Amino acid sequence: MINLFWAKGKNNAWCSLDQVDFSHSYYDNFKGYIYIIWYWNKFGEPVTIKVGQGNIRDRLKAHNTDPQIQAYAHLNLLVTWTSLPSNLLDGAEAYLGKILKPTVGSLFPDAKPIPVSLPFPMDLLPSRVDQQARPY
Repeated sequence: MINLFWAKGKNNAWCSLDQVDFSHSYYDNFKGYIYIIWYWNKFGEPVTIKVGQGNIRDRLKAHNTDPQIQAYAHLNLLVTWTSLPSNLLDGAEAYLGKILKPTVGSLFPDAKPIPVSLPFPMDLLPSRVDQQARPY
């Protein structure tokens, strides 16, 4: 398993999708990243809305106006991302999609899943996710 460092905001808190200022120059070169959009359900479990990859600024700005994703905005959508070498992105996204089963978007790269660490502990995952998923 590849251990990843998942981004957090100020005070080591998760970033709200609608409050990240993607116009800031800090995000100018954020290409080759993988991201997760989720919210915490009433039981304190993470519910994944979207897993994706690409230019963080472009992808997350687009998701801020995507009606499928914004349908969950009232639940305080959170986002995190991490960088990976380009040759690992497809496999990591395939793995995260298989494990987290996002509610929006079910097509993932046709790649051998590469196990990566999650931003939250596996024991917090709701029962609808595949906690036993293994690489092919």
